[in-house]
Amino acid sequence: MLRALLLIFDPTNTWEKIETTKHSVWRVLFTYLLPIMLLAFAVEGVVVHRLGVSRGQFSDRIAQVPEQVVIRYEIAQFVLGLAICFIGAWLFKKFGHGFQRGHAYSDCFATLGYSLGPYFLMRMLDGFPSLNTWIPWAIGVVLAMSVLYRGIPRVMKPDPSNALGLYLMCSLIVLVLTGLAHFVATLILEEKILRPPFL
Repeated sequence: MLRALLLIFDPTNTWEKIETTKHSVWRVLFTYLLPIMLLAFAVEGVVVHRLGVSRGQFSDRIAQVPEQVVIRYEIAQFVLGLAICFIGAWLFKKFGHGFQRGHAYSDCFATLGYSLGPYFLMRMLDGFPSLNTWIPWAIGVVLAMSVLYRGIPRVMKPDPSNALGLYLMCSLIVLVLTGLAHFVATLILEEKILRPPFL
């Protein structure tokens, strides 16, 4: 979690340290992503369960959420978060080939994984019913894209002439994947999908 905060407030020095360390997929996953995701989703789940969620677009009505729904919601968030990381890294690799540069999957995964740390941290804010669910998502995505801006040249090392194009395409991937994942998770929380048939 400390590294995610450092990537927000001191990105240059933090990316330099990341650049000099060996970053395999499993190392990034187990030492960085999983702890942040588990912490963020646990905090979000507890807050949602205790405070409830705002129902209706313009109403201040707070509805309590059953524990089973919160568990389904957080499991879905976790699975979708992992899918964003693995599928997003694969797409980063494919787009890198489009810019005439082959990138190792581990470099793409590290770049995306470290960049998504601030996004996952912002999930904690989503538990508060007074905030529209898309505000923490938007803050998290903007932070992730700003961290990604410094990470692509450090870890993926594209040709300087292609760096901006690769950054824009990778940012679009982050925007679309996180937006779709958040939309699906919100539908689960509102019990519009993945409802048990007996309820």
